[in-house]
Amino acid sequence: MRRRKKFHFNPKHWLIVGLIICISLIIISFRFSNYLYPVRNAVGSAITPMQKGINIVGTYISDGLETLRSMKELTDENKRLKDQVSVLSYENKLLLQNKYELDELRELYELDQKYLDYPKVAARIIDKDTNNWYNIFTIDKGTKDGLAVDMNVIAGNGLVGIITEAYYNHSKVRAIIDDKSAVWGMFLKTSDTCVVQGDLKLIEEGKIHVEFISKDAEVEDGFEIVTAHTSPKFLQGILIGYVSDIELDSNNMTKTAYLTPVVDFERLSEVLIITELKEPLIMEPPVEESSIE
Repeated sequence: MRRRKKFHFNPKHWLIVGLIICISLIIISFRFSNYLYPVRNAVGSAITPMQKGINIVGTYISDGLETLRSMKELTDENKRLKDQVSVLSYENKLLLQNKYELDELRELYELDQKYLDYPKVAARIIDKDTNNWYNIFTIDKGTKDGLAVDMNVIAGNGLVGIITEAYYNHSKVRAIIDDKSAVWGMFLKTSDTCVVQGDLKLIEEGKIHVEFISKDAEVEDGFEIVTAHTSPKFLQGILIGYVSDIELDSNNMTKTAYLTPVVDFERLSEVLIITELKEPLIMEPPVEESSIE
């Protein structure tokens, strides 16, 4: 049986036919425009709603894509700004910390100049009791640095406390606000003596007790109290604080008052330790008159 030969049409021929048809339609459109107006009008009426719908859908999709792109840009910008804020916040904390440390060092320097006659060692507080106050705390200096028990500790504008335990590389300090602390004080203006007694409950109000003031002492609110020459362990003349609310006791023998410390015992980080111990008082035996020549 004879096979039928398959028909092949060259693509170039299709292109030529298409061009001829397009050119013919253009010529007919211009030549017979008046006759084709109803056809164009009908076709336009059918296509226009479709074009409008397509434009609306296209506009909606375009706006949605633009919104998504804007949201992504805003999200990226927000993340970048948050990262910048975190960095700036951290840098600000470092600057504040450096400022506080600089202020503390400046205060220690001024305090060192104030008590220039005493040799001193600076130390950092590394531990304290669990309450809000630095009544018992540990410093990072010890016997290897020349520290010893009963050495006086100062900070801010005056007296902090005294070393109670000294080890090789650290020491423990009891502050004057501690309940077990009692310091012989003296009114700087009148030289009248008194006892500054620690009180952790009262320090919540920013004060501690002052006791055993002579009833004849001519003292007033605002007078400075310093460590007295009669103190067995504290060196003389270190500022403790300012007196207030002076009252005569019920026994009519002494007066009591309150003292506002010059040291902020709620915020301490650096202290100075005076490495000179107070010499103990040596009581010589009385000389009998019969032995005098």
